[in-house]
Amino acid sequence: MTRPKRETIYAESVAFHEKYHGKIGIHSKVRIKNRHDLSLAYTPGVGAVSKAIANDKELAWKYTIKANTIAIVTDGSRVLSLGNIGGCAAIPAMEGKALLFKKLAGIDAFPICFAKSHPGLAEDIKNIAPVFGGIALEDIAAPRCFEIEEALQGIGIPVMHDDQHGTAVVVLAALLNACRVTKKQFADLNVVICGAGAAGVAITRMLRHIGYDPKLFPAVNDIIVCDRHGILHRDREGLYANKYKFIIADETNRHARTGTLADALEGADVCIGVSGPGIVTPAMVRSMADDPIVFALASPVPEILPRDALLSGAAVVGTARSDYPNQINYALAFPGIFRGALDVCATRISDEMKYAAAHALAGYVKRPKRDRILPKVLNRDVVKAVAGAVSEAAKKSGCARVFEKRESRSVPLKKAASRF
Repeated sequence: MTRPKRETIYAESVAFHEKYHGKIGIHSKVRIKNRHDLSLAYTPGVGAVSKAIANDKELAWKYTIKANTIAIVTDGSRVLSLGNIGGCAAIPAMEGKALLFKKLAGIDAFPICFAKSHPGLAEDIKNIAPVFGGIALEDIAAPRCFEIEEALQGIGIPVMHDDQHGTAVVVLAALLNACRVTKKQFADLNVVICGAGAAGVAITRMLRHIGYDPKLFPAVNDIIVCDRHGILHRDREGLYANKYKFIIADETNRHARTGTLADALEGADVCIGVSGPGIVTPAMVRSMADDPIVFALASPVPEILPRDALLSGAAVVGTARSDYPNQINYALAFPGIFRGALDVCATRISDEMKYAAAHALAGYVKRPKRDRILPKVLNRDVVKAVAGAVSEAAKKSGCARVFEKRESRSVPLKKAASRF
C-alpha cells in the first residue's frame, strides 16, 4: 500500500478545513411552512411541552433532542499527540469525533471545548448536562481525567472518557482475537503495559476485570505496568504522589518485579504500548515469550514499527493507525457504546456494558487472522452489533430507562407533532 507523506496529508487537511469552515453543522428535523407550524414548534405551543418537562424532567428524553445528543467535552489538555494546546485548538479534533458519531451511529454530537482546565470543570459540565443524553470526555490529561469522570458519575446520563474506556474496550477485543490466532489462553497471559496514563490505567483495570464477574470473564494471569521511570511496584519511591498509579501498582505485578521496560518484557506474552514513539526495540520483542502479541498504539509513530516487530518474532501486531493492518482505535468502540446507551436512555455506562461491547466487537470477526483481528473502523454494521450488546447489558445491569425510540429523519412538523 502506498502511504501518502504526512506533510501532504497535513497540507490537504488545512485546505479541507478552510473550504468547509469545519466539518459539522445543525439541520432542522421539521419544516415550517406556515404560522400554525411555527406555533407548534415555538410559542405558544412549546409552552405546553416545557410545562410538562418542568413537572417531570424524564420527559425531556421523549420530547427533546436529549435522547440522541452527546456532548464531546474537552479542556484541550492532551489533544492527539500535540499535548496541552487548549480548548480552541481542540475544536477540529472534537468536530472530527462528532462527525464519526453522526456517520457511524446516527448520533448528534457537539463539541464543548473549555478554554483550559480549572478546578470547577466538573461542576461546569454538570450544569450543561440537561440538554444531553450522554457526555463523552475527550483529550483530558491524566490524572485530571480520572477525577472529572469520577465526579460526573451518578448524574443520570452516561459519562465516559473515551481515551480510557473506549481504548480499553478495543484492546480487550483485539486481545481476545489475538489469542484465537496464537492459540494462547487468555487466563494464562502475562501482559506488559507501557504507559500509565489514561489509556494505560483503563486497559489495566479492564484486563484485571475489576468490579466484574471473574467466573464469566477470568482475568489475565498477571500485568506489569511501566511508566517513563520503569516498572510500577508497591515499594517504588515517589509512587504515593499519584494515587492512581499507586492503585494500579497494588493491583498488578504480583511477583513485585522491578527494573526497566526491557526487564518487564522478558518472557511476556503481550506488550501493549500506550506511551510514545520508538521505545520498544526489536531486542525487547525477541526477549518475549514464543509468538508474542504486540500492540503498539502510540500515534502517529508507534512504540515499534510493525515490520520491525514482525521480523523480531511477533505473531500478531496492531497499531492505532489506519495505514497498517490491525487498527486498534477507540473509534471502533465509542459510536456503538453510546448508540446502545442512548437507545435505552441509560443512566450510566456500567462495567457490564463495556465488557459486552468488547465481546461483541471481538465476535464480529468470525475467523480472525494475524493481519485481521478487528473489523474496519468505518463499518456501520459493527456499530449495530456493539450497540445491541450494550443495550442488553444496560437492561441486565439496571442502567436502562424505558422509552420508545425516536425517529430522527426530517418530516413535516404536523406529522412529527402527532407522534407524541
